[in-house]
Amino acid sequence: MKTLWDLFIAFFRASNFSFGGGPAPIPLVQAEVVNKYKWLSNEEFGDILAISNSLPAPIATKLAGIIGYRVKGLLGASVAVIGVFLPTTLIVVFLGGLIINFADSPALQAMLKGVRPVVAVLLAQTAISMGVKALKNKPTWSLAIIALIIMLFLPFIHPAFLVITSMVLGYFLFRK
Repeated sequence: MKTLWDLFIAFFRASNFSFGGGPAPIPLVQAEVVNKYKWLSNEEFGDILAISNSLPAPIATKLAGIIGYRVKGLLGASVAVIGVFLPTTLIVVFLGGLIINFADSPALQAMLKGVRPVVAVLLAQTAISMGVKALKNKPTWSLAIIALIIMLFLPFIHPAFLVITSMVLGYFLFRK
């Protein structure tokens, strides 16, 4: 029972204390599942993150489902996903009008400007941590550099294409 509660709390914290949506909860999920609860190693987290990025849906929900399933099966996946979306959903339902009324508030705008650099640093820290583990040899560095060049000079290429292409290349380059 404790593990189910831990799953709920871990994903509640990770999704509800991240700001900006998209990849913002990734460092917080990593802190919970790798550092605090030790359900995964950094390498395993990186693998699950790569798999999650190749699937449709918000990243926090995908990470919760996959990690919850790995830790405690279908019930664990359900509890972790509920931890991601239930609190936020309730807040939006019950405080939606209040949130809309203060969306243009200078105080709220100032707070958001203050939190954005911290979110950027958290994402950079996660990227560096994962990069140290992922970039171990010339083929992995080559894939990373090619992906970076594509992202910088061909911004119309969707990131999902890069993820799927790298998975296919990984199959041929790294299978044993």
